[in-house]
Amino acid sequence: MVNINIREAEIKDLNTIKEFEQEIIKYERPFDPNLKQDPIEYYDLLNLIKRKDAQVVVATVDDEIVGSGYALIKNSLPYKKPEQYAYLGFMFVSPEFRGNSINGKIIESLMDWAKEKKITEIQLDVYAENKIALNAYIKRGFKPSLLTMRMNLEE
Repeated sequence: MVNINIREAEIKDLNTIKEFEQEIIKYERPFDPNLKQDPIEYYDLLNLIKRKDAQVVVATVDDEIVGSGYALIKNSLPYKKPEQYAYLGFMFVSPEFRGNSINGKIIESLMDWAKEKKITEIQLDVYAENKIALNAYIKRGFKPSLLTMRMNLEE
């Protein structure tokens, strides 16, 4: 059993969490043929760390950063409720620490932050073919919603 701590990310963590971002991109590349060639970035992590409407967290084990995630308050479309929701992203756990409920602890921390902000709904995106992630989120209580379909007319 490892001693897991979840804390707010700090600017000094930026290099490590940027490495996590590249690991996420590498992992997700087979699920998304629309991704441009490297180098790419998904997130403006420095901006997310500084924002008041976002919470970036890291998971640590013995002061080593082993996981990450963020929640960002977004406005819903005008015809949807509630008016705002927390969007989760940047979910990552170092391979050697997977299976220790770290992702679940990150989600719990972000849920607590959203509740403090009076947010009543959380959403996230996951690739339909990413069965491992899909099942992990369903296990946490998330329910599938809209599925985006795509077709490349050049293939």
